[in-house]
Amino acid sequence: MTFRTRFAPSPTGPLHLGHAYSAIVAHDMARAAGGAFLVRMEDTDLQRSKPEWDAAILDDLTWLGLTWDGPILRQSEQLDDYNKHLDAFENMGLLYPCSCSRADIRAALAAPQEGVAHDVYPGTCKSRDMRDRKPGDALRLHLDRALARLGDQPVVFEEIGDHFKGVHRIDPDRALREIGDVVLSRKGEEIIAYFLASALDDVSQGITHVVRGEDLFEFTQIQVLLLTLLDHTPPIYHHHRLIRDDAGKRLAKRDDARAVSKYRADGATPQDIRRMVGLS
Repeated sequence: MTFRTRFAPSPTGPLHLGHAYSAIVAHDMARAAGGAFLVRMEDTDLQRSKPEWDAAILDDLTWLGLTWDGPILRQSEQLDDYNKHLDAFENMGLLYPCSCSRADIRAALAAPQEGVAHDVYPGTCKSRDMRDRKPGDALRLHLDRALARLGDQPVVFEEIGDHFKGVHRIDPDRALREIGDVVLSRKGEEIIAYFLASALDDVSQGITHVVRGEDLFEFTQIQVLLLTLLDHTPPIYHHHRLIRDDAGKRLAKRDDARAVSKYRADGATPQDIRRMVGLS
């Protein structure tokens, strides 16, 4: 099996030290294994994604000395493919429309933030039928039916990162209790849940190893469940440590002071960046 991984930022802000660490780790793992390193722009948030951030991220990656293989995939160009998979879930009878708070649904579609709990949906719209779908409704996965469809089929994935190393099996009872009915899209606005689009792209791009921060580990089970329902074999996962500020908080796009571009402007070298993130 040829090692094949990716770095998949959202072009909604500057590349900071945490992003740089993740990109360098994935790139170096691929090169050490004689494999491929891909870059993908996860820009399904059409309101916040900007071409100038896309260009700035690629410029920073190039400055860091990272090279990638093949063209850059942009999720905003793959919406038809994602909708085909949504149709597949609908044909399985695994979706239902949800008209709950637009703000809550938008938050559910976004990538999770460390320290922000995943609120399990209470099932307010669970009895609704897809024939009752109205413009602007979100589409939720009916987890009970999804698990019933899988029956005794194990839902498993392999983790090779230091913190969670091992083979993990998704427990149905825990999934119902801690995951619940996640939002997969808001049709009519072409908003696709980041974890659905990301999982589908990993399969279509032949990704063998997903390298990303440990803050996304809990959401991996959602992706593995969705891939299993679609008869895809999940990739191997490597969730690495996070780069934190002096207070121990994970860096985020709002931390402009940690933006790679600012370090560049102050005269830092790519090797300086590697040292800052513990990769010297």
